[in-house]
Amino acid sequence: METHIQKNAKHAKVEDACCVNLSNRQLAFGCVSYNSHVLAFLALWKRNQSEVRARVSLCVTTVVVLCGTATGAIATPASEPELKIGVVQRFGAKPTDVLSLQATAGDRLTIQAKSQEKEKTLQATNVKLETVMQPLPKATLAERVVLSTHRSFETAEHNARQWRQMGIEVEIAQPERWQVWAKRDVYNSPLLRRFLLLSLQVKGNKNAYLDTQVLQQVPQVNLVVDGQRYTYQEIDITTNKNLIQVSEGKQRDLRLYAGKMRLQPNAYGTYTLVNEVPLETYLRGVVPHEIGANVPYSAVEAQAIIARTYALRNLRRFTIDNYELCADTQCQVYRGLSGTVPLADRAIASTKGKVLTYNNQLVDALYSSTTGGVTAAFSDVWQGTDRPYLQPVVDAAGSVWNLAGQSLAEEKNFQRFIGLQQGFNEAGWSMFRWRKESSLVQITQDLQRFFKANNSPWANLKRIYQMQVTERSPSGRILKLAVQTDIGTVVLEKDEVRSAFTAPRSTLFYLQPLNKGTNSLWGYAFVGGGFGHGVGLSQTGSQRLARLGWSSARILNFYYPGTQIETLSDRITFYSDEAFSAANKTK
Repeated sequence: METHIQKNAKHAKVEDACCVNLSNRQLAFGCVSYNSHVLAFLALWKRNQSEVRARVSLCVTTVVVLCGTATGAIATPASEPELKIGVVQRFGAKPTDVLSLQATAGDRLTIQAKSQEKEKTLQATNVKLETVMQPLPKATLAERVVLSTHRSFETAEHNARQWRQMGIEVEIAQPERWQVWAKRDVYNSPLLRRFLLLSLQVKGNKNAYLDTQVLQQVPQVNLVVDGQRYTYQEIDITTNKNLIQVSEGKQRDLRLYAGKMRLQPNAYGTYTLVNEVPLETYLRGVVPHEIGANVPYSAVEAQAIIARTYALRNLRRFTIDNYELCADTQCQVYRGLSGTVPLADRAIASTKGKVLTYNNQLVDALYSSTTGGVTAAFSDVWQGTDRPYLQPVVDAAGSVWNLAGQSLAEEKNFQRFIGLQQGFNEAGWSMFRWRKESSLVQITQDLQRFFKANNSPWANLKRIYQMQVTERSPSGRILKLAVQTDIGTVVLEKDEVRSAFTAPRSTLFYLQPLNKGTNSLWGYAFVGGGFGHGVGLSQTGSQRLARLGWSSARILNFYYPGTQIETLSDRITFYSDEAFSAANKTK
C-alpha cells in the first residue's frame, strides 16, 4: 500500500481523481469509509516531507484548475416566485427532537414519503416526526476541509470568491457560524482533502483545518401516522387548503404556514423542514415581525419593498442545503401566517411586485434595527466590494452633523458624536445610545469562546492586558481593534468585533477603561450607539421619517441614494456575481 500511495503522489492523473463521482453528492458532509490510504500517505509524509509538499502543491493546483469555477446570474421568473424557506434548520441534532404537523379544521394532510428503495403516500389529519439515533454497521469517517469561519454570510461569500480566484472550488455552509468549505464533491476522498490542506499549510495558511468525526450512529427520522412508524429520508406534506400547522418539541402553540412542507437531508447529517411558499405570502410572515405592528404606514411600505428585494437577492444563501433562505435574523425573521396584521397585509398588497434596483439589478437590500445616528458603508462592516448606494448617511431629517467636514474616523470627533442625543431620527429609542460594562474576566471568556468557535490558536489566551481601537471608518465603525494578551496581540476586524464580545450591540462604540477604585485595570465600558450592523435602512429611523410625512419612496431614497423602485420584470437581474468580480478587478 505504501508503494501504491507513493506512486499516486508522483504519477496519478489528478484530473481523474478530481472528476470521479462528481454527480454523486455525499450527504452528511461527505461521509467516506476510513481506509489505509490515508495512513500510508501520512507515513510517506513523515519520511519525505519536502517531496510530498512539492507534489501536494502541484496536485492541488492541477485539481482546482481542471475543475474551474462556477458563477452566474439568477434570472427573474415570469410568474410570482415560490421560495424555499428553512423554518427548522437542524432537525435531528438532538435525539429528543420532535415535530408535529397538522391540517386545519376540515382538511387533511397528504404525505408523500420516499427513500432510495421505496415510496409511500399517506393521508392523515396530523403526523409526528421523531428523531431516532440509528447505529451504523461500521464506524464511518465524516469530514470536510473548513477554509474559514465567519459571523456573516456577506464576509463568507467574499472569502469564497477569493478562494475561487485562487482556483479552489468551494461552497458556503452554516453548521452554526458561516463557513467556507472546500467543495465536497471535488475533494471527495481523504487523500485529496489532505493534499489540499497540506498545500495550504505550505503556503502559510494557518486557518484552514479538517473537521473530522468518526460516526458510530446517525439521526434517522421516524414518520408517525396513526400510531404507525415509517422511516424515510424525504417527506413532502401538502393540504387542499395549502395551510399546515407546525409545532416543535413540547410546544403547544401551533404556527400556521401557507404552502407546502418538505423534510429533507442537509449537509450536516441532520434534516431541514422547508416551507415552499409564494413570495407575497412569505412577506406576510416577515414584514410585521421585522418592522412591528403599530408603525406608520409608509414605513411599513418601505419595509415591504426592501424585504421583497432582500429575499429575491439572497436566494443563493443555502445552496449547499437545497433551500434558499432561513427564518431568523441571519436572513429575515419569518413566522408564517402567525401574527399577520392588516396594516402589513395592506402595505404588501399595495407594493406587490415592487423592488429596489440599481442599474437594473436588485440592490443588496441590507437593513438593521437602529443605526446609532449614522448608516455604514458595506465595507465598514464586512469584507467585500462597496455598493454605490450603501454609503454613510447621517440618520437625521435635519442638519445635525457634517460627515464631510467632521469625519467619524477621528476618535475625538467620534466620541463627541456619540455624546449627542437629540436631532436624530432614532433619538429616544433605547438602543440609540447605550453603555455596557464588562470585566476583564468576562472579556477574556468572550474572546476564548470566539476563538474556540473559529478553531483559532488564539483560544489558548489566558489574560488580556489592554484593548485599543486602532482604526475606524468615516462612519465611525470599528475597522480594527487590537487586543494585547499573554500570548501576543491579536487584531479583530469589522464584524468580528461584535461577534467576539457580549457587551457591544454594534461596532459603533468606543472603549472606556475602568479601574473600579483600584490601581489596576478592572475592565472596560463599551460606549456606543445602534443595534445591528447599521448598513442601509434603519427600521427605527424610517418610522420617524414616516411620522414626518415622508413617503416610502422618499424613505428608501434617503437610505439607498441613487436607487429606483421598479416592478419585477424580465430585465431585472436578481443577483450576478460577475458584477462583483468586475468591480474587484477595477480597484
